[in-house]
Amino acid sequence: MNNMTYSIKGFDHCELYVGNAKQTAYYYQNTMGFKPVAYRGLETGDRDRVSYVLNQDHINLVITSPLGKNTDIGQHIDRHGDGIRDVAFTVDDSEKAWKESLERGAKSAMEPKEIKDSNGESIISAIKTFGDTIHTFVERHNYSGSFLPGYENIDSEWDSKSTGLVHIDHIVGNQPDGEMNSVCDFYEKVFGWHRFWTVDDKDISTEYSALRSIVMANDNEIVKMPINEPAEGLKKSQIQEFIDYYETAGVQHLALSTRDIIHTVKQMRNNGVDFLPTPLSYYENLHERIGEIDEDIETLAELGILVDTDENGYMLQIFTKPLQDRPTLFFEIIQRKGSNSFGKGNFRALFESIESEQNKRGNL
Repeated sequence: MNNMTYSIKGFDHCELYVGNAKQTAYYYQNTMGFKPVAYRGLETGDRDRVSYVLNQDHINLVITSPLGKNTDIGQHIDRHGDGIRDVAFTVDDSEKAWKESLERGAKSAMEPKEIKDSNGESIISAIKTFGDTIHTFVERHNYSGSFLPGYENIDSEWDSKSTGLVHIDHIVGNQPDGEMNSVCDFYEKVFGWHRFWTVDDKDISTEYSALRSIVMANDNEIVKMPINEPAEGLKKSQIQEFIDYYETAGVQHLALSTRDIIHTVKQMRNNGVDFLPTPLSYYENLHERIGEIDEDIETLAELGILVDTDENGYMLQIFTKPLQDRPTLFFEIIQRKGSNSFGKGNFRALFESIESEQNKRGNL
């Protein structure tokens, strides 16, 4: 199955469609430590949209807004609210990636095209995936600019202080009930990905809500995409709440890795990021549950950081509250110390925290 003649190297960038790109970009710069590196808009000859490219180490976010009414971008925002439109992959051959994906059953979102400016050229193409989300294939063999042709480099006077985020660990897609398996089959068929990790509702549920999740990974396991669906619970799961407000399948969260989660979370909290609270009871018998760890448990409790372990080591994680008005997209901050798992042991504490937030919103 996996005899691809091209390869997906990793996540290239994520593009968000938002109502006000300038203010959204300012938020990500000031709270999460991203630096603006490139821009397109009226000043670069774009009449229909404006985009700010934000970078931190290996993470690139593109924040895009429409410049007029009745645009595809505007319709996306109208339907979904602010959200992620594009999860782009770096590939060695964009045309091949697009062609083979179509041969394997994907639908085209953009035919391969060469884009050029004085810094060189790139080839981009795109296919559709779940909901209104797309995957762009970015090939940058001969490009020396800070992002892609058509963007002007920003030399910002503004000093965004990095919060220590390094790269995208994984990106989670929420599906309506009953659609998880067909989406996983799509990734297997179209990209030759494999099932890396899985949990079902017997593993993770509270009295109220449950989910099923399968993590799909590419051959080098640098790209990981957990695919979730709600499972029957007494009340509404947070996956279903997402679907209700996003209206279709979509990207639920980006997990960004750090080498020092305590430092990262302290800075982000000081900068005004709201994290989900963790009940103090979670920390009471943490040592018995997970064994010895390097971090001070009191500090973890103070910040609300969760810990989980598997046979390879442990990992630390924490989740922000949604970063826009609808209870849809949020971020995870993660530090891995050997563990490749996805925090199965934390789901219950996480669910209880999310449920209390859902309850405040009247959506449980």
